[in-house]
Amino acid sequence: MRTAVVVGAGMSGLAAAGALSRTGWRVVVLERAERVAARPTAVVLWPNGQRALESLDPDGGWAAIWSALPDGGVRRPDGQWLVAPRSRQGVGPAPVVVQLGDLYDALIAGLADTVEIRTGFEVTTVVAGADRRPAAGDGRTVIEADLVVGADGIDSRVRAVAAPESVALGAGLAAWQAVVPGFRVPELPGFVGGETLGAGYRFVAVPLGGPRGGNLRGGYQDGGYQDGGYHGGGYHGGGYHGGGYQGGVYWVATAAGAARPESAATQLALLRRWFTGWHEPIGALLEATRPEDLIPQGVRELRPLPRAYGFRCGPGGVVLVGDAAHAMPHHLGQGACLAFEDAATLRVLAAGEGLAAAVEEYSRLRRPRTTSVIRQNRRMSAVVQARGRLALRARDAALSHMRPRILGRSLNPAADWSPPD
Repeated sequence: MRTAVVVGAGMSGLAAAGALSRTGWRVVVLERAERVAARPTAVVLWPNGQRALESLDPDGGWAAIWSALPDGGVRRPDGQWLVAPRSRQGVGPAPVVVQLGDLYDALIAGLADTVEIRTGFEVTTVVAGADRRPAAGDGRTVIEADLVVGADGIDSRVRAVAAPESVALGAGLAAWQAVVPGFRVPELPGFVGGETLGAGYRFVAVPLGGPRGGNLRGGYQDGGYQDGGYHGGGYHGGGYHGGGYQGGVYWVATAAGAARPESAATQLALLRRWFTGWHEPIGALLEATRPEDLIPQGVRELRPLPRAYGFRCGPGGVVLVGDAAHAMPHHLGQGACLAFEDAATLRVLAAGEGLAAAVEEYSRLRRPRTTSVIRQNRRMSAVVQARGRLALRARDAALSHMRPRILGRSLNPAADWSPPD
């Protein structure tokens, strides 16, 4: 039986572990945190991300945990439409939104019995030499395997060894996200979400579906995996328990500049001030948000991209997935989607013969794909971060033409992907 070490138990790591285990591999997942637990937030998945998940686990019951998003359009801060909402009829699948706790639930529920998760294991040593068997260790224990999967995020230790030329740099903006539980959301008649663009500021709001009850082969009870069980966290089968959660709204705000050093309460106060006068329900959502809901984030990206995503090591190799391979600002909402594409591609290649060749083929398939999406993302960055009167006028005039090509839901070329055969 082939063996793999997956470094990192986030979305990309869990997806990669599931992909390998369902093709007969024995997998050890190494997570530096004391438990595997989802942050209280959500993620939007475009059609490519949905197809990737469905190919990873056709019996995953994915439709039970996500909700289709109508097109909410794009507005200016005063509420004037830059791009009016449109019907989805005849334009293909819609993007969906899923609460992160539910997504972790699904990914963990889909792991085969051949997967072991070790928490509290911080990888400090990675062996990725061409003439040695790949391995990862924490200074006390070294685990060798046929394949090491770097799923350890933008500050990946695996990438630092395999592709040290690629480093994380600030992207020139900061982001905040939160989920406002339904019991705190004000009345929002007719609210379908959407995005609003200002001078260097952006606000996106997405309505969430309510709890759907137990899903996905039983689900997990409390949202935190630790040494074989789930502990704490507060998620259970599609809804947030502990406070009357019934749906709610997921929002993301971005602003030009670096990450803020202040406390969450101070940053929330700043957001309320910066977005004063913007059309409703933006002000109402910020007022309903509590400091403990807020997840601040300094937005960074990899420059340059790693020269490859797969590296031969002895008879096996090392591969990079998710943010370890292609971290980027979330202008197109493709980060999670690309991570699931990575895992779906890895699943197909890992099922064949000749592991070293499969590692190189993984890189051949994935790097051009992610390079293309990042190129689109950088074009979108110019739209989102436009500042100054002339730049804003040019942006507003261009949006109607860019909508079908870049912003349009399933028409987004980044979403035009299908799993390899």
